[in-house]
Amino acid sequence: MVNPYHEDEFLHLSGIQHMAFCERQWALIYIEQAWAENIRTVEGKHLHERTDDPFLDETRKDIRVVRAMPIISYKLGLQGIADVVEFHRIGEYQEGKTIKLDNRSGWWKPYLVEYKRGNPKSDDRDAVQLCAQAISLEEMLKIEIDIGYLFYGKTKRREKVCLNFTLRERVEELSEKMHMMLVTGKTPKAQKGKRCSLCSLIEICQPNLTLCHKSVEGYLASMINCEVADL
Repeated sequence: MVNPYHEDEFLHLSGIQHMAFCERQWALIYIEQAWAENIRTVEGKHLHERTDDPFLDETRKDIRVVRAMPIISYKLGLQGIADVVEFHRIGEYQEGKTIKLDNRSGWWKPYLVEYKRGNPKSDDRDAVQLCAQAISLEEMLKIEIDIGYLFYGKTKRREKVCLNFTLRERVEELSEKMHMMLVTGKTPKAQKGKRCSLCSLIEICQPNLTLCHKSVEGYLASMINCEVADL
């Protein structure tokens, strides 16, 4: 297999959630290096601080829990950290689904768990991040992962996510767009919507000003149309 990306081209895997939420938000963060905190980002950071302990590796009966696991995908050109990877011991070998673990007997099946603040989202930004993590782990372990879980801080529940073909295509599309936008270095114009009120970058983005701005060509065209109409 030929790797489409070199290591010096890798992007932050977590950025795919920003791209899924708003292309302009991703560009402001990763092209223009802009960032701002709001209550949602602070709460999210605190939630991850409780799970992202790279030295915490525990086994509970037939489940091994690995936290803050580094992951990488040459296919997507992404690298990052998985909040939690659970390895479940199962009774028998399943081709392409299970692996052996050092110093542990039996066959183990991995499941990813991504922690999020708040409630489940109406869009797919959390699901694509989880799926990108799964694709990375699949590359590393040479297996297939069918499902993963999103844990939400408000509901205190796990939401099962099926890592199907449609979601995987979406991840590949978004990752390609991230790489292309970084090469061009162009930040898209704002597309104002309800999501803007949730964005920590709204003061930096200034969607109203972006939308109200007219190009010189557009201004001249409107003036010519007005003059023709008056004749």
